[in-house]
Amino acid sequence: MNAAEQAIGLEVTTRIAAVVNLFKAQFPDARADLKPWANDPDTQEWMDPDSIDIGFHLPGWSRSLQSRSVLVQIRFYSDPMTQTRRAIGLEAAGFTHLGEQWRLSTIENWRFVGNTQPTDEVKEKLKLFCRQVFELFNSGEDETS
Repeated sequence: MNAAEQAIGLEVTTRIAAVVNLFKAQFPDARADLKPWANDPDTQEWMDPDSIDIGFHLPGWSRSLQSRSVLVQIRFYSDPMTQTRRAIGLEAAGFTHLGEQWRLSTIENWRFVGNTQPTDEVKEKLKLFCRQVFELFNSGEDETS
C-alpha cells in the first residue's frame, strides 16, 4: 500500500521518513515517491494492506543500479494477540522504461534475480539498507530471522 496512505500516526510517519532517509543515505540523488501505485481499480486489486510501498526515482538511468527507479515494499505481519506489527520481509525492484530489470527479496535468501543487476557494491548498499529497515521497524523485539 502506498506509504502516504499508511502514514496515519506520528510513529509510522516518522518511520516512513526514516526509511526515505536511509535510502537517500546510500543513494543521495534519489527522489522519494510516497504514492508509487496508481489509484485505479486494477492496481488497487493487487495492493497489500500489510505493506508500506515507496518508490525512489533517480535523475536518469543509473549504470550502477541498472535502473531509473527502485520500488521498495516493506511487508508486515500484525499479531492480533499482542497487537504488534513486525516487518517480516522487504522486496526491492529496479525498473527502467523496459520494465523490471532486477529484484531483491529478503524473504528467502537475499539473492538478486533479473536480466540486469546492480554492481556488487550497490548490491551491498541495498542489503545494508534492508538490514537498517528491519532494525528500524523491529528494534526492541526478539528477532528470530
